[in-house]
Amino acid sequence: MSEKEYAIRPNKTELKREIKILNALGKELIDLPPSSLKKVPLSEQMRNAIEDGQRFSRGALQRQLRRIASLMQHEDIEAIQQELRRQKQPSKQQTAEFHQLEQWRDRLIDGDEKLLTDLIDQFPIIDRQMIRQLVRNAALERKKEKTPKSARALFKYLAELKKSTSIEPNARSHSET
Repeated sequence: MSEKEYAIRPNKTELKREIKILNALGKELIDLPPSSLKKVPLSEQMRNAIEDGQRFSRGALQRQLRRIASLMQHEDIEAIQQELRRQKQPSKQQTAEFHQLEQWRDRLIDGDEKLLTDLIDQFPIIDRQMIRQLVRNAALERKKEKTPKSARALFKYLAELKKSTSIEPNARSHSET
């Protein structure tokens, strides 16, 4: 027999692994909110199948996931995965704001009174008594090497404060540039 007579068939384990990956990708797409799903490069048929899957539960959902996995073979899987990775990454602006809040918290706990005064000036709605109490408690927790419960509360308070008043400073900074 010559080599041409033998059919090369795919490895069964490899096929199962690929199907499992496609099922997981389909489940991830079903779990996306509509605004994020719009950004994913999909065919109209696939988009309809995913939207149907979002309405199903249990057995119907499992059947729909198998359907999505079979439709996925005609899609650009790499582009879909790349868009999903991009959506999962926090933006540079979010990361910068997070770091700024961490620095504020740490400086306040270290006793930076000038920063406290600046924050009171910058955010007129700040509860002075509460922020001073959180700073004092966080400093004590750090000194006694206890769980940083107050430090977390301080961070959360600063984040809420910045979020509640972030509309005005951002609007001003965009119009000035």
